Amino acid sequence: MAKRSDIRRLAMQVLYQLDQRGDEDRLAIRESLAGGFDDETVQAPAYNLAIDAWNDRKPNDALVTHLAPDWPTHRQPPVDRAILRLAIHEIKSGYAPASVAINEAVELAKEYSSENSPAFINGVLDKIAKRLGSVAVQPKAAKGDAWLADALDRQDDDKPES
Repeated sequence: MAKRSDIRRLAMQVLYQLDQRGDEDRLAIRESLAGGFDDETVQAPAYNLAIDAWNDRKPNDALVTHLAPDWPTHRQPPVDRAILRLAIHEIKSGYAPASVAINEAVELAKEYSSENSPAFINGVLDKIAKRLGSVAVQPKAAKGDAWLADALDRQDDDKPES
């Protein structure tokens, strides 16, 4: 049986490739997994998880940019972007509890990213988990993109009036 940590690692790598190569290379990316170290019990769920996270990237990137305006998505290193996209998708979809998704994302950052990345990723994901609360684990079909508007409304409610 595949370990979820292996699935996450490979899903992060697929997200990185999608970010660098684009949607047009999905088949080539999928085929490239066959030449790697992971067997099909890791490859298939990792690829599917990465595709789901990739498809959710626009609202997730908007939320990250809103919560970390000094480091919007386009300014982040590609590995950090992939890790954040994966973890946010895991939290939103209910694939993993927020605490697990955050811890795994920090571990991926420690292994694959820069010295400052684990703290940045931890901070952003912690903010997201707190802002989204129960909205984060609603079934995907029921929530659409409304979760983003709701989450941003909640953040606006937290701000003192000027």
